[in-house]
Amino acid sequence: MVRATIEEVYAATAAALRAHGAGASQAEEVARATAHSEAHGNVICGLQYVESYCLQLDSGRVDGKVEPQVTQPRAAAILSDARCGFAQPAFAAARDRACDLARQTGVAMLAVAQSHTCTSLGYFTEQIGRAGLIGIGFTNASPVVAAPGGKSRVIGTNPIAMSVPDGAGGLALHFDFSTSAVALGKIAMAKYAGESIPLGWALDEHGQPTTDPEAALRGSLCSAGGHKGWGFGLMAELMAAAMTGSVNSLDVGGLKLADGPPHRLGQMYLLMDTTSFTDQFGTRLARLADAIAADEGARLPGKDRIAMAAVDVPDALWTKILRLAQ
Repeated sequence: MVRATIEEVYAATAAALRAHGAGASQAEEVARATAHSEAHGNVICGLQYVESYCLQLDSGRVDGKVEPQVTQPRAAAILSDARCGFAQPAFAAARDRACDLARQTGVAMLAVAQSHTCTSLGYFTEQIGRAGLIGIGFTNASPVVAAPGGKSRVIGTNPIAMSVPDGAGGLALHFDFSTSAVALGKIAMAKYAGESIPLGWALDEHGQPTTDPEAALRGSLCSAGGHKGWGFGLMAELMAAAMTGSVNSLDVGGLKLADGPPHRLGQMYLLMDTTSFTDQFGTRLARLADAIAADEGARLPGKDRIAMAAVDVPDALWTKILRLAQ
């Protein structure tokens, strides 16, 4: 293992992206998100994604230099068209405008359309939360999840994220999870480690429950909580694809494939001012937080979440990143 600081993760990622054709500002935004994922232990969305970013920059599957186009089609709606570029700079280009709008109107919608995968959805809602607003986000991905009772891949892991401000520039509550029973990357990691997976995560290609990660990768994932998670997954699909004019999960190839058409995925964010109807939001939140804290072993999602200053990176992965940066 190599012990790398988060600053080194950021610098190496930005250098790798620039070396493969990304613009300076675009590379910085993606590198910032990559470093954030590593700092919070989300390795699936961290350095493991950098090689695919570089390969897709090389093939043209993602445009690393395009500038997003930001418009305001409705009074409380901001649209950032990524134009087949990275999601991170598209969000950054519209974030402050959307936050200002939510403070003025009480609620605002921010849509990112036609983008590369956003990778970690909670990275974006966290920024909304730290700006003092409630942020709720939705996105979709390549199809890997079957409907309950079915076996055909229809929707992606389709995450939902929510960040709630604490009134002091931090977060009182934060979660980011897929509406599938598990992220696809965890099954791939189990395969590489030669481990089995729990029942309830996936189905084989015949629609039967399986503990074999290889069979699961040939088959489909289950929704979290059965039909309940399936409903949330469909909600995320409609919010991310139908509301933004981006593609359905059915029309997206594998997110890490080097070649192919651009992802053209969407993300939808709802921004809400906690003072729109009452000045009691903080009081009610504290009442809830205190009750949970009094229950030994329980906690609010995201409570005491601390970013690491340095992380352990597998030697082979770090060597690959440095090679890509040359």
